[in-house]
Amino acid sequence: QVVLTESGGGLVHTGDSLRLSCEVSGRTDSTHVMGWFRQAPGKEREFVACISRGDGRTFYGDSLKGRVTLSRDNAKNAVHLRVDSLTPEDTAVYTCAASNIPRLLPRASSYNYWGQGTQVTVSS
Repeated sequence: QVVLTESGGGLVHTGDSLRLSCEVSGRTDSTHVMGWFRQAPGKEREFVACISRGDGRTFYGDSLKGRVTLSRDNAKNAVHLRVDSLTPEDTAVYTCAASNIPRLLPRASSYNYWGQGTQVTVSS
């Protein structure tokens, strides 16, 4: 069993930066890739970024490319997502996911485990 716990969400203002964290517990050895997705009200879930826990390679989705940085801290079994220059369009529930497939894939169906999500609200 793998448990993912997100933190770092909240209310921020336009132009701010935000750091979201996801801690992995349980059978962490079965998680090869960690990803972040987001879902805004009334919209479909959207891929944000993913990272290989082994070599740190990353893959970013087009919607936030250039404003987002994903990093890993294997000593703490955590990944961190930094989003810069936030706008109200970034308001969404951001959810961490883990995959036992050792490939950087943007499809939600590739991920086996999901966190509860953390709300990010950007005010204008």
